[in-house]
Amino acid sequence: MKKPSTKKRKYDSSRRKAQAKETRRLIVESARTLFMERGYDGATLDAIAEKASVSPVTLYAIFGNKRNILKHLLDISIGGDEQPIRLMDRPEPQAVLRHSDPAEQIHMFSTGITDILTRVAPIFDVLRVAAKMDAELELLVRNMLRERLENMTMLVEQLEKHGGLRDGLEISAAAELVWTITSPEVFLLLTRDLQYSHEKYTVWLDTNLTRLLLK
Repeated sequence: MKKPSTKKRKYDSSRRKAQAKETRRLIVESARTLFMERGYDGATLDAIAEKASVSPVTLYAIFGNKRNILKHLLDISIGGDEQPIRLMDRPEPQAVLRHSDPAEQIHMFSTGITDILTRVAPIFDVLRVAAKMDAELELLVRNMLRERLENMTMLVEQLEKHGGLRDGLEISAAAELVWTITSPEVFLLLTRDLQYSHEKYTVWLDTNLTRLLLK
């Protein structure tokens, strides 16, 4: 009689990784929905786990706490995916910085930042409220604001390098202007309160940045 095979079944690590990735995605998207509906305090870990159809133990094992879920949600909202790549190192911002035509730089920037703000602004609004009662989240807000200003300074420096910056406008003042006009708060005022469409906001931003920054 033929003996049963004792050969071990090959471990399918790729399938396990895919399942783990999908579980993370479900948790994060469930958190996004509940943060929007209930706010940071109202979106409990148990509620997030239930909506994601995972156990609280699984959620804790992956993220540890609600603060880490919010941080991860912000990261993927800024970048648009799970890749651990800084925003300014991504192809789209790099293309803006490399372009030699200031007007086209503004146009490309306006298009790209509108996409980012569409993803980030509602979550940043949640973060702002939560940070009032959480010192670690408050520090995160400060770091994000500082990094945004650094990114806007990089843009303005390229405009100046290519001879497009308006005469008499200092780089620091121009960067602060861009930082303000592209803030999540202004974006929400226009798109949520004044009902600007995605396209209308992009045109508004392109028009005003061109008028305020360029010669």
